Amino acid sequence: MKMRNLLLLAVLSLLMASCHTNGDEIPYMTNIDQIPSAALATVTTQAGDFTIKPGDMLQINVSASNADAVKPFNKIQYVPTLGTSSTSMYGDHNAVFYLVDDAGNIDFPVLGKLHITGMTKKSVEDYIASLIYPRYLTEKPEIECRIQNFRVFCLGDFNHPGVVAATNGRLNLIEAIAMSGDLTLQGRRDNVMLIRTDPNGQRYVKRINLGDANFMTMPEFELQQNDILYVEPNKYKKRSVWSLPPVYAAGVSIFGTAVSIVNFVLLLAK
Repeated sequence: MKMRNLLLLAVLSLLMASCHTNGDEIPYMTNIDQIPSAALATVTTQAGDFTIKPGDMLQINVSASNADAVKPFNKIQYVPTLGTSSTSMYGDHNAVFYLVDDAGNIDFPVLGKLHITGMTKKSVEDYIASLIYPRYLTEKPEIECRIQNFRVFCLGDFNHPGVVAATNGRLNLIEAIAMSGDLTLQGRRDNVMLIRTDPNGQRYVKRINLGDANFMTMPEFELQQNDILYVEPNKYKKRSVWSLPPVYAAGVSIFGTAVSIVNFVLLLAK
């Protein structure tokens, strides 16, 4: 009986140890008060200026005080027609957007093919405005460029991993974490992996420590479309999912069965 109690106590101790999490690893931005306000303000002013890449779906609107003058520079906007089915009442939905092709180009009304990959949102707006004014218009038009397929992939130890979409065309790291339900208690906050593909198709990896508030001043704090965030499980979770290889597990099972049979035979012999 004593041996059985000792074995039970040992098993419970191992289970408690495997579930243990160091509380010091959980808080975010523990040194936030040490970050200069000027450094945080600089990052804020850069928010939302995404870099355009092949595969992006853009909505670009040209406006001016003379609406008729800028009509040729806008793609056709389909108007709902009474009596049509819901699938066709707006016509071809993709017709109002610009798909950046593999070469980094879009086909723009009047202006023709424009190479915009690698440009920021603001740069594209200024570029198109410079091509239109003063060659075609007597006043400088307002250009608005918005990305329609901005999304980030959150994998690993999030409470709700998956695809996070940003309808307003911008997303920062904190927002993506919040929209994914935060990290689990077993997720490593000191080694979040950011995988990003640049406009030339080259990938690079950045490691981010969420416990250190300096990550808010990094260029990677403002996410780009199709970024991948991966949260690695901490050592306690890795330990808790440890298991014997199938061959050894089968051997342990057979050994346990044999011991039970021997105990049963000895009990009958008494």
